Amino acid sequence: MIVVLVMTGILSYSNGVIFRRFLGSVNPMAAIGMSTIVGFWALSFLQAKGWFRIGTGRQLRLRYALVAVLSASISILIDLEIVFPEDMNIQFPQSLLFYPVIGFFVEIVFHILPLTGLFFFVTAIFKTYDAEKVAWFCIPMVAMLEPTYQALYLQANPTWVIVSVWVNLFFFNTVQLLIFKRYDFISMYLFRLIFYVIWHIVWGYFRLELLF
Repeated sequence: MIVVLVMTGILSYSNGVIFRRFLGSVNPMAAIGMSTIVGFWALSFLQAKGWFRIGTGRQLRLRYALVAVLSASISILIDLEIVFPEDMNIQFPQSLLFYPVIGFFVEIVFHILPLTGLFFFVTAIFKTYDAEKVAWFCIPMVAMLEPTYQALYLQANPTWVIVSVWVNLFFFNTVQLLIFKRYDFISMYLFRLIFYVIWHIVWGYFRLELLF
């Protein structure tokens, strides 16, 4: 988490507007810093309840990495067909710092906080509950948030693009949350980084040469 804040500071100092597309006029150090504090509290709450863990030291299985590769590849195929905007990605070399930071922020905003809130709400209503069943209820609900958010920015595209992106991201988010349940937060975050390296960093660099 400290590393994420350091990278945020470096990016903010070198390029003051790099976060504006995602955070608007909000100070990036304040936004990332607050998300880190709140996210750590939420993760600690989930771990204390025995529902999810921050880290376990267990090694993420190769098959999960291949799932991230598959999901990124689907995104690339959609881009090859429709061609998303030229300025879609933060460009290299700033992308090397930006996407680990924004990926961490996304995990907190779209996964950790909604999952904590939903778990707290459900368990507050039902005094006797099966944590395993609550988890299986919460995971698909939370997995819908990011793809729905992304779909809102694709309204000008054909329906098949919106549906394809939504389904792909829902699949990706669902697998992420299953990794979180089986392993820990760190493994879930690394899974997103694999996707980001392929889709945003590597493809984000080469697509400018191939598509424009």
